[in-house]
Amino acid sequence: MSPKARLALLAAILAVTLAGSVGYVWNVRRDQAATLAAAPAVSAGGDLGAMRSQPHLVFRSTALGQGYGQVAVVPLSAPAGPRAFTSASCERVYATAADAICLSADRGLVTTYKAQLLDTAWAPMRDLPLTGLPSRARLSRDGSLAATTTFVFGDSYANPGQFSTRTVVTRTDGEVVGDIEKFELVVDGKVITAADKNLWGVTFLDDDRFYATAASGGKTWLVDGNLSQRRVTSVRGDVECPSLSPDLTRVAFKKHGDLPAGKWRLAVYDLRNGRETVLAETRSVDDQVEWLDDATVIYGLPREDQTSASSDVWAVPADGTGEPKVLVSDAWSPAVVR
Repeated sequence: MSPKARLALLAAILAVTLAGSVGYVWNVRRDQAATLAAAPAVSAGGDLGAMRSQPHLVFRSTALGQGYGQVAVVPLSAPAGPRAFTSASCERVYATAADAICLSADRGLVTTYKAQLLDTAWAPMRDLPLTGLPSRARLSRDGSLAATTTFVFGDSYANPGQFSTRTVVTRTDGEVVGDIEKFELVVDGKVITAADKNLWGVTFLDDDRFYATAASGGKTWLVDGNLSQRRVTSVRGDVECPSLSPDLTRVAFKKHGDLPAGKWRLAVYDLRNGRETVLAETRSVDDQVEWLDDATVIYGLPREDQTSASSDVWAVPADGTGEPKVLVSDAWSPAVVR
C-alpha cells in the first residue's frame, strides 16, 4: 500500500471513530434529556426575593425533571416546602447573603468546568481560577473570600497520596491570594515538603485565618491556616473536609479511622477542649458538611438506590445524639444563609 493510500485509510478510520464518538455523546445526551423530561416535577413556588430576605437554605436541586441541576432556595422555616429556582446551574454551590460561588460543568464531547462568583441576582460577576474536576467550594461569612478545590489528578479522596488537588483562595474583588498547597505546612513542629502534599476543604474563620485538610504520606490533618503568613499548622490527625460551627468553637469533619478505603464517619472536634464526638450518622459521608445551626449539621448523600441519579440533604445532631433525618429531598451542596 502506498503512503498516500495509508494516509487516506487512516483519515477514514479517524473520521469514522470521530463520527461514532459524536453520535454516542449525542445519544447519551438525548436519552438524559428524555429521562429528565419524563420525570415528575418537584414542588416549586414562592417568591425568590421573599425567600432570600429571610433565613434560607441554598442548594443544587437534584430532582429529575425541569430544574435539575439548578440552584434552588427554601426558607429555613419550611425546608421541605416548595422551592424557588434561581437562574444558575451548578455542580456545587455555596452562598452567603452577599454573593454565591458556582462550580459548573459544560458537558460536551470534552467536558469543561468553570468557577464563577454570582451576585445577589444570581448573575455572574467574575470568573474564579479553576483547574481540574470541581470538588469543594466555600465563601467566608462576609462573602469577601472564596476557596475552590479541584482534582487535578485522580477523582476521589479515598486514598491520600493517590490524587492531587489544587485549592485556590481568592478575594471576591478579584485578587488571587494563592494556592494554599504552596503555603508552608508544619506538622508536629516539622515543615513538610514532600511531593505528595495536598490541601483541600477550606472553612474560613475570618478574613485571614482558615481551617483546612492537609495530607501527606497517607495521613491527613486538620490544619490552622494563615493567609498573611502563608502557613498552615497541624491541629490534630485524621480530619478531612472541616466545617467551622457558627459559634466558631467546633469543627465538623469526616474521619477515616480504621474503615475501608473510601469510607468515612462524621465527627465534631471541640477546639476549646480537644474533645471529639462521633455523630449518629453511620453511613459513609463524602461531603464537606454545613452547619444548620450550632446544634445540627447537614450534608448531602446520594440515594442508596443505584438506579437513581438523585441525592438528599440530611441533618443530624452535632452532639452525637439522635438520628439522621432528611431535611430536603432531591438536593445537594447545601449552604445556610442567615
